[in-house]
Amino acid sequence: MSRIVRPYGDTTGDGMVQLSFTLPIAHDKRAEGAALQLAQQMGLAPALLVHAKAMGPDFTFFVVYGSVSHLVDLDAVRVVEREFALLSARDVNLAIKSRLGRKLVVVGACIGTDAHTVGIDAILSLKGFAGHKGLEYYREIRVLNLGAQVLVGELVERVRTERADAVLVSQVVTQKDAHVHNTQQLSAALHAAYPPGAAPLLVVGGPRFEQASATALGVDRVFGKGTTPDEVASYLVHALLSGDREPSR
Repeated sequence: MSRIVRPYGDTTGDGMVQLSFTLPIAHDKRAEGAALQLAQQMGLAPALLVHAKAMGPDFTFFVVYGSVSHLVDLDAVRVVEREFALLSARDVNLAIKSRLGRKLVVVGACIGTDAHTVGIDAILSLKGFAGHKGLEYYREIRVLNLGAQVLVGELVERVRTERADAVLVSQVVTQKDAHVHNTQQLSAALHAAYPPGAAPLLVVGGPRFEQASATALGVDRVFGKGTTPDEVASYLVHALLSGDREPSR
């Protein structure tokens, strides 16, 4: 099988792609010409304008369609693979009880100005996500969901008070890289509050995080869109109870 592929639109290998974007100009013929010019500079040839709609008096949303000459080398693609087994709730509970001898404490929150709790609730709350029960369902995990717009200092203080083993943070707001700055600020504050190597596990998630960015963010793990609670629970067992790391206390 070929390891070099091209985008597919109408026929195999035709290189067709569809893009959407907004320009800060009013919708008229000149705006549509500007959108096509941008698409051509991005390598779409020919570029076709398939949709244009005014977004108020000074902005226009566009959808363009066209062929690109770029190729994808599948052998050069690098992704973060799951290196741990996906455990059932029973196995997670058994591992915590037998290896830890107490409940594993998890504190979760949305930090900064982020008020989008859907992600953190999907992982923590009993109802869970996509048929997977949240961490509150696990009898050997004690969950504290602090909700939205939690200040970094308040979160760190609560983590210390609860003697948490892991901190789970969800970030959806990404304007001006707020999710990156908030996460790095939390990481710095958390590690400053503990002796070297004693800080709890720090896990972040959100649709715009790059899963390979854990080191740059100063976190232990990054989870992306579509992550289920059982995957997070399995990771906690792997990271905290595998013998490579002692839970914070």
